[in-house]
Amino acid sequence: MTGTLISLISIFIGIIAANLFGLFKNKYSFGFIGNTLIGVFGSILLIKSFGRLGFNPWSIMNNGDFNSLLLTINLIVSALGGVLGLVFTRFIYNKMNK
Repeated sequence: MTGTLISLISIFIGIIAANLFGLFKNKYSFGFIGNTLIGVFGSILLIKSFGRLGFNPWSIMNNGDFNSLLLTINLIVSALGGVLGLVFTRFIYNKMNK
């Protein structure tokens, strides 16, 4: 696996998490396209913000070695980023429409 492939998988997990959360919690749904965009940017934001702690894609592939624990943490943080992006966007949406 390369760092680019790990990044793409991580973004895809963020998209899936945001869409599934919007599906199960209709209150937070912005439709398929809205949830997809929020999932992309939420997962990227959280991975870029906390990736310096050591679970960014290039740390996972350190010197050609593959660290599956760091990949698992990366995917969990990416899914959490998609969900938190959706919750934060709904919060902002509600504040702007009052």
